[in-house]
Amino acid sequence: MLAVGGERQHGGNDGYDDDPSRHYSWDDTVPQHGNIAAGDVIALWDKKTLLGMSVIEKIDVGSDVKKVYFHKACGKADFKALKTGDLRWWCNKCEMRFAERGSRDRNIKTYRSHHSRAWQDLTGHLTGSQIRALCDKPRSQHSMRPARWEKVRAALQEAGATMPAAVTDKARAVIRGGRRPATVQVREGQGQFRKRLLETHGEVCAFSGPTPAAAMEAAHLYSFADDSEHHEHGGFLLRRDLHRLFDLGHIAVHPETGRLDVGKVVKDYPLYGDLHGSELFVTLRPEHRVWLGAHWDKHRGPDQVDG
Repeated sequence: MLAVGGERQHGGNDGYDDDPSRHYSWDDTVPQHGNIAAGDVIALWDKKTLLGMSVIEKIDVGSDVKKVYFHKACGKADFKALKTGDLRWWCNKCEMRFAERGSRDRNIKTYRSHHSRAWQDLTGHLTGSQIRALCDKPRSQHSMRPARWEKVRAALQEAGATMPAAVTDKARAVIRGGRRPATVQVREGQGQFRKRLLETHGEVCAFSGPTPAAAMEAAHLYSFADDSEHHEHGGFLLRRDLHRLFDLGHIAVHPETGRLDVGKVVKDYPLYGDLHGSELFVTLRPEHRVWLGAHWDKHRGPDQVDG
């Protein structure tokens, strides 16, 4: 997906409001507009270099009226702005310069992807020419160009960006497969998982701060019953009571802000209500945000906050 902000336009429209790390907008005038779905991997670039990658969580669909422009001589919208001269437009169809565009209003179907949870900044890992070569049709001039994820993943690994592929693959599994966190039980390998979390974070509860190790448990952010693996960066150390409340969904973490959301069932208890809106005591990685996003969607819903 080509993301160059207000520059993502040609003579036929006024451009789109992109925020590469969070959302991408398009409409049904764009080729490939209906071939994008939640769970798809997207790579965003600015013509010169790769900006980053993510996995689409959801797509908002709406309607609007859009002003479209055309060359009055031929009626086509295939033209671009020129940097100099009074005749500021160049028509690719007629191969001529002209001064003024015609315009009309058009009813359109709008789309906006949301993909902040698994976003990974990969600025500079692949050049524009490398990205073009990875597309199914390297000569395409469209802003949305299909490509095989396997080819992109291999190119990233060759460029030394190994972590993004693992994060992206896991995000696809969560979003497409609907895996959800669940109550954690004692299981083989749990001790090693807990030890790794202690080595990484020390005696710190992710929700409440410094806490004796004996009072904390290793909490998975996903359903072990569905996944059957102890994933690196797939859990937090949590105080036992907070772990239980997290599993039940009474406490959640907003995957974008990283702040705690305490549900109304326990919010009136000062011990827990005081945590509402507070920041975590650990640094969130992309892997964390993917799992926390699945937990949030299950217990809060994609567009709401409990309490």
